Amino acid sequence: MTDGIIEALKSVYDPEIPVDIYELGLIYKVDLSDDRDVAIEMTLTAPGCPVAGEMPGWVEEAVRKVEGVRSARAELTFDPPWDASKMSDEAKLALNMF
Repeated sequence: MTDGIIEALKSVYDPEIPVDIYELGLIYKVDLSDDRDVAIEMTLTAPGCPVAGEMPGWVEEAVRKVEGVRSARAELTFDPPWDASKMSDEAKLALNMF
């Protein structure tokens, strides 16, 4: 189920950046309960992100589609603030940030 959740997270993109939110490092924590409820702690590249109100819903919708997941809840946090050091090497390569 973990692989499915990661793949679901990788299906969500920040509309302003051509890299998925998982590789961007926007996912801080994923907890899967014994009851198969998924709690996601995530951030955005900036607090003023135009999709701040929508992106948690996109994440929840994607994760709910994973076989075996009962529910999904995404919470936004800005502590710690996101910065480029949180990106994977794959994301940095895609954005020419090496």
